[in-house]
Amino acid sequence: MILIAELTAAPGREDRLRTMLEGMIEPSLDEPGCLGYQLLVDPNRPERMVVLEEWRDEEALQEHFATPHFQHASEVMDEVLVEPAVLRRATWLEN
Repeated sequence: MILIAELTAAPGREDRLRTMLEGMIEPSLDEPGCLGYQLLVDPNRPERMVVLEEWRDEEALQEHFATPHFQHASEVMDEVLVEPAVLRRATWLEN
């Protein structure tokens, strides 16, 4: 299962958001259900960031949401985002 998280930092909060998201990569990849975790930044609008995550299943994602590192990230997002994050779930299209 793929999770696409779209985040937009408030003016002047871009560095704080990026630092927090970069800090999420390693502990998330260490979770047994995490198959991939990448951070993307819009080159024309550095306040816009996207996290592409791949999880074994919905249960693994829910376990991720309960981790201390995600709880910390959630607190930071409450402080730095201009609007709530947009979360989209997707699956790979099978040929």
